[in-house]
Amino acid sequence: MWRQKRRKLLLEQQELYSIVGRPNVFVYGELRTATENFSSNNLLGEGGYGSVYKGKLADGRVVAVKQLSETSHQGKQQFAAEIETISRVQHRNLVKLYGCCLEGNKPLLVYEYLENGSLDKALFGNGKLNLDWPTRFEICLGIARGLAYLHEESSIRVVHRDIKASNVLLDANLNPKISDFGLAKLYDDKKTHVSTKVAGTFGYLAPEYAMRGHMTEKVDVFAFGVVILETLAGRPNFDNTLDEDKVYILEWVWQLYEENHPLDMLDPKLAEFNSDEVLRAIHVALLCTQGSPHQRPSMSRAVSILAGDVEVGQVANKPSYITEWQIKGGNTSSFMSSNVSGQSGVAPRSASHASSQFLGSVIEEGR
Repeated sequence: MWRQKRRKLLLEQQELYSIVGRPNVFVYGELRTATENFSSNNLLGEGGYGSVYKGKLADGRVVAVKQLSETSHQGKQQFAAEIETISRVQHRNLVKLYGCCLEGNKPLLVYEYLENGSLDKALFGNGKLNLDWPTRFEICLGIARGLAYLHEESSIRVVHRDIKASNVLLDANLNPKISDFGLAKLYDDKKTHVSTKVAGTFGYLAPEYAMRGHMTEKVDVFAFGVVILETLAGRPNFDNTLDEDKVYILEWVWQLYEENHPLDMLDPKLAEFNSDEVLRAIHVALLCTQGSPHQRPSMSRAVSILAGDVEVGQVANKPSYITEWQIKGGNTSSFMSSNVSGQSGVAPRSASHASSQFLGSVIEEGR
């Protein structure tokens, strides 16, 4: 019996290595010791994929150990994809993978530990982090640079597919690093798009991807635009505790923009800010969340606009997915509904119930 289990494990390891090549491999006992036997005191977070624990290796490195649950939606292929993708890309705004462990029935990924946790907790949680305007602006720029690298600069072209505030981690100096490459896809930039099964998180999905499964790098661009707005406003993209006209962040910001009061969307905690930088960030967010992927900028252009290297005028085209719902007396919950990683978990209003049901039926991966 023991030999059969051992043989099965070796076959699984060989299968995985054939997919991704041999990464740096940790011994299970080493990681068990590092995390104090995966103590609840070291638990950093958990979700459908499993749990993440803080640990300290024998060489003194502090790490984050991602332990996949046996029932995780992230199977071997996604596990392999995460290792393959992040092992082949290196950038100051991407989380660093140290290696993995394939012993036992719960595969482990070992990442650098980032002291200040996820952006969503910093923005929406009750933590003690004070994200002033310069910090928030640099966070937006850092995320943009990381995505520009993935899309245009790395040796492989990568669509992350799950850009959201909870997948942006902050280091000791509050520099942002994009994490969680379990849904990432390599793509051929010579193709117009790739049709694929929809995966991702409510609230960040581009319309063409959510409705038709059409995937290009512009899927990440859309999600980045939503993250900008969340970072500026200090609130999630869906919050049903707010007044009705503020529940969906894109509808609310577009209303303020058309009324020439875009600065009213800023987090009240921001007592001081650079209005030129804020307006540039809002413009970029509205460009990035245009309904047509062709109307969204590349991430390198988004970086240039944010940095002030390229001028941007008024954003004239209000996305049709917002306008159509407003005409029908509904809302944009098709794309701006609650996500599964800590935002308000209340069902969207009934006016768009059918559309919400549709998305609920197709978004299965990554939950």
